[in-house]
Amino acid sequence: MPDLTSSWMSRLASRGGPDVVGTDHVRPAAAPPRRRTAVPGRRTQASASDAVPWSVRAAAAWSWRVLVLAAAAAVLVYLVITFKTIVVSVLVAILLSVLLDPVSSMLRRRLRLPRTLASAVTILVTLAVVVGLLVLAGRSIASGFGALAQRANQGFGELISWLSTGPLQIDQPQIDTWLTELQGQIQANASTIVGGVLSATGSVTSVVTGAVIALFCLFFFLKEGRTIWQWVCRLTPASARDRINEAGIRGWVTLGAYARTQILVAFVDAVGIGLGAFILGVPLALPLTVLVFLGSFIPIVGAVLTGSIAVLVALVDQGLVTALIMLGIVLLVQQLESNLLQPWLMGNAVSLHPIAVLLAVTAGTGIAGVLGALFAVPFAAVINTVVLYLHGHDKYPRLATDLNRPGGPPGALAGAIEDAYAHVAEEDDDGGVLAESGDDENHAGATAVPADDEPDERR
Repeated sequence: MPDLTSSWMSRLASRGGPDVVGTDHVRPAAAPPRRRTAVPGRRTQASASDAVPWSVRAAAAWSWRVLVLAAAAAVLVYLVITFKTIVVSVLVAILLSVLLDPVSSMLRRRLRLPRTLASAVTILVTLAVVVGLLVLAGRSIASGFGALAQRANQGFGELISWLSTGPLQIDQPQIDTWLTELQGQIQANASTIVGGVLSATGSVTSVVTGAVIALFCLFFFLKEGRTIWQWVCRLTPASARDRINEAGIRGWVTLGAYARTQILVAFVDAVGIGLGAFILGVPLALPLTVLVFLGSFIPIVGAVLTGSIAVLVALVDQGLVTALIMLGIVLLVQQLESNLLQPWLMGNAVSLHPIAVLLAVTAGTGIAGVLGALFAVPFAAVINTVVLYLHGHDKYPRLATDLNRPGGPPGALAGAIEDAYAHVAEEDDDGGVLAESGDDENHAGATAVPADDEPDERR
C-alpha cells in the first residue's frame, strides 16, 4: 500500500501538479478571480457595446452618414430648382463655351484678334447662324402649316364619316352629342387654358432672361475662362489644388468630347429623318429636320419622340401607307444610331453603360423636365471622369504632358495663383480696381506662349 501511494505521488508531480515533498507539504491553490461588483441600474461601456452585434453597429454608422449625404443632396436639388434660371443659364454657357472655344482660339491665333474681339465675333457669328436657321424653319412652317391644318380638318371629317358609315355604325346623333360634350369641356376649362397661356408668357420671360445671362456668361467664359477656373482652384486648400485642377481639366475634355459627338449623332438623325420626309413629300420637312436635330440631344428617347411627330404629320397629310413608310425610316435611323454610331462614337467619349445613360435621363427628367434630360448624361459623364481620376484611374494620360491642353500647361497652376495674388496686392497698393489679367495666365513651370498664340487655352 505505501508503494502505491508513493507511485501516485510521483505521477502527480510529473504532470505539473502541486509540489510534493513527502506527503505533508502541498503548495496552496491559487485564489479565485475577484468578481466585479455590479452597481444596480448601471452597465459598463464594454457590456453595452458587446450587447450590440458588430454588423448592427456598422449598419448604424453607414445609415447616419447616408442620411446626411441624402439631406445634403436634397438641399442641393432644392437650391438648383429655386435658382433654376441662373443654374440652367450657366450650364448652357459652359456647354456652348466647350463648342465655341476652338473657334475663338482660331480667331486669336490666325487673325491675331484680341481676346475680347475674338469672343464677341464668335458669339455674333453663332447667333447669326442660329437666327438664320430659325428664320428658314419659320418660313417653312408659315407656308406649310395652313395646308396641313386644312388637311387635318379634312381628315377629321373623314374620321367622323367613317364612324357613322363604317363597321362601327355609330348613329350621327350620338356623334353630335360627343362633339357637343367635347366643346362644353373646352369651354368649361377655358380658365385653365388661359392660365396655361399666362404661364407660357412667364416662361417666355424666363427664357429671355436666361438667354441674356447665358450670353453674358458665355462671353466671359470665352474671354477669361482659364482665369475663372484658376480662381475656383484658388478657393480650395493648397494641398488639393493640383488634383482638383487635373480632375477638372479631364472633366472639361470629357464634356467637349460628349458635346462634339452628340452634335454628330444629332446631325445624322436629323439628315436621315428629314431626307426621308422630303422624299416622301411630307410637308414641313425642314422644321421636322430642325426638331429632330434638337431632340436628338436627349439620348435614347429624344429622336424617337421627334421622329414620331414626323410620322404623325405623314399620317395626317398622306395617309396610312406613307405614315408606315415614314415609321420604317425613323426606326431604321434609330437602329443605325443605337447599334453603330452610339457604341463607336459615344462609347469612348462618355464611357457610360447604356443602363447608366437611361437611368440618368430618367432621373434628370423627373427632377428638371426636358432640361434635366438634356444635361443628365454630360453631367454623369463628367462626374464619372472626375471620380475615376481622384481614385487613381486617368482616362486621358496624355494630358499629363500636353502643353496645349485646356486649363494651362502642367505645373502652371501654382505660378498663376502666385501671380494673381501679387497682381491683386499691387492693385490694392495703387488703389485700383481688383481684377485679374488674362495675360498672366502662364508662369514658371511651363513654356511661356503669348496669350493670343495659345491653342485651346480656354477652360
